[in-house]
Amino acid sequence: MMHTTRLRVRYADTDKMGIVYYAKYLEYFEVARTELLRNLGLPYRVLEEQGFALPVANASVTYFKGALYDDELLVTATITPNNSPRLEISYSIVRSDDNTLIAEGTTTLVFTDGKSGKPVRPPKSYLDAISWK
Repeated sequence: MMHTTRLRVRYADTDKMGIVYYAKYLEYFEVARTELLRNLGLPYRVLEEQGFALPVANASVTYFKGALYDDELLVTATITPNNSPRLEISYSIVRSDDNTLIAEGTTTLVFTDGKSGKPVRPPKSYLDAISWK
């Protein structure tokens, strides 16, 4: 299960060298993750309304080439389906005009009870969404 999101690098995303600041890639992952879940019919807002939260437990990024101001990037997020509280998502970012690999990474999120913060089984809506994709 994957979804690709197009993003345009903003000037504010770049550092003094004109390259996207390294931490911005985690924000790009977040945008792609949100759109992937929305594409599955599971917007974050709905999960939160159902009483769930999805904090990030782990994140990693490997950088290959710096993205520059005004580059259009394709951020692909891929879910590894499972029925545990852990949600594993991998990402790749490529520059759209020449298909240059910019970065790859992963995040691990955990389904938690929105009030107690304790890990819980994924909601039925999530399990249903990933079972037929």
